[in-house]
Amino acid sequence: MLGSDARVLILGSFPSEASLAARQYYAHPRNHFWPILGAVLGEALAELPYDQRLARVRAHRVGIWDTIVACERDGSLDAAIRNAECGEIARARRVARGLKAVCFNGRTAGRAGAAWREAGYATLVLPSTSPAYTLPLADKLAAWRALASWL
Repeated sequence: MLGSDARVLILGSFPSEASLAARQYYAHPRNHFWPILGAVLGEALAELPYDQRLARVRAHRVGIWDTIVACERDGSLDAAIRNAECGEIARARRVARGLKAVCFNGRTAGRAGAAWREAGYATLVLPSTSPAYTLPLADKLAAWRALASWL
């Protein structure tokens, strides 16, 4: 989900099995993504139906995508990713000409940071919202609040 007016792009690594099955970003019920992004944007995103969540995120000129567009993986852990095919920076540039900053949801996604910086974007690696990353929610949220400076 990357609108033409996006200023900020949030990149995950690759969708979990729950997200792939639901055909929704961050569909696992224990993933902290929607509550955290909602708090940063001042929106009750986690309480909204999925299509309304996306509409509210777009209204804030935020895009959501993944650094990996195809891979082999057993289960949902990033550590199990093999033969990853990365997303195209050129495509993002064509779609969202006003894009200024790219934030990475976790260290696996953050591995793509150098390529995005070389393409001229400000970058920020944020703590993963995955339930597998056991940093307390309050600490994750505190770090994610840095995203607000680009909105």
